Amino acid sequence: MGTQGKQEPNQQASAGGTGRRALLGAAVLGATGTVLGLPGTARAADPSRSGKGLKSLPVPTIIGHRGASGYRPEHTFGSYQLALDLGADIVEAGDLVPTRDGHLVCRHEPEIGGTTDVADHPEFAGRRTTKVLDGVSTTGWFTEDFTLAELKTLRAVERIPANRPHNTLYDGRWEIPTFEEVLRWQDEQTRKRGRQVWIYPETKHPTYFRKLGLGLEERVAKLLHTYGKDRKNSPVIVQSFEPTSVQRLNKLVDNPLVVLLSGANSRPWDFVETGDPRTVADLVTRAGLREIAGYAQGIGPTLDLVIPKDAAGNLTTPTTLVKDAHAVGLVLHPYTMRNENPFLPTNFRKGTDADGYGDSFGAFRTYFATGIDGVFTDNPDTGLLARADFVNG
Repeated sequence: MGTQGKQEPNQQASAGGTGRRALLGAAVLGATGTVLGLPGTARAADPSRSGKGLKSLPVPTIIGHRGASGYRPEHTFGSYQLALDLGADIVEAGDLVPTRDGHLVCRHEPEIGGTTDVADHPEFAGRRTTKVLDGVSTTGWFTEDFTLAELKTLRAVERIPANRPHNTLYDGRWEIPTFEEVLRWQDEQTRKRGRQVWIYPETKHPTYFRKLGLGLEERVAKLLHTYGKDRKNSPVIVQSFEPTSVQRLNKLVDNPLVVLLSGANSRPWDFVETGDPRTVADLVTRAGLREIAGYAQGIGPTLDLVIPKDAAGNLTTPTTLVKDAHAVGLVLHPYTMRNENPFLPTNFRKGTDADGYGDSFGAFRTYFATGIDGVFTDNPDTGLLARADFVNG
């Protein structure tokens, strides 16, 4: 993967706004007792919420990361459908990248060698190439070199088989979804289930694609408008690791918007391109958060920005990020909780098997206790049980 994206450590194998949105308050949650330096005793919030838009979502919100990607290959309708079946409050459908002919499709990255069977298609052997993606030399097959019709001949495969060998059972079963298909699926599922289905798409590498003449924000806005989902209370939250992409979206749609934040020492790629010297550490200061609150309703920080780890990978004392973000009206949806050992803090692992589960319930509880408003997770069912434990404990 490139420098921009939800980071996955130990894996085997970002100016002023328009002011046209009211800032959203956020419930500050707590847990009984003291957890990793959290003082005092606080009462957990009931996850049931009244209101419209973001305020209608349960807290903490359980977001199915790329669907239920702990159990099915990510960004497939199999994964999205299972996330809903397991009870996810929101489905992250999907990471949006363009085709050569300008369609938006759902892939974690534009390079699709690790998430599809493209390598098994001799007719596309000549498309394999090396590109510089957000400063990183990347070799493989890229969505922008394929038409939608060509991509539809491919099938999805499990991205991290060393961690999820059971998911390889489903390799080849599902095709690559388009964003338009996701919007139709959302409406269909809302009707069938009798409850509003929420989605949480992301613009991927927007600066990179704008340079190729494949601007993402206008395409996203056009589809949201076409399907009547571009309003303040629409059940679509749009996110990006590039603050200028979120600012651009803020001028095009009224949807709730979220700025994703990677490691503290990293720089959003749009900042690199424009010479903005700020890092994520600057964006999570009080001044940085106030600026984000001028054009977005939330942040999606890596979990390490909420509770840092020590050199051994153990959780330490929470930062003030939750308090500081809430103080300016921003909600926090950090990423990413997974059940497998390599993705958990060291003090929540059980054994060393790459595909073995650790104490994910304990990790969920610890993160919930910081007051986060929700969390991305590859295992929505685990997250929902952990939330029930937390709220009722």
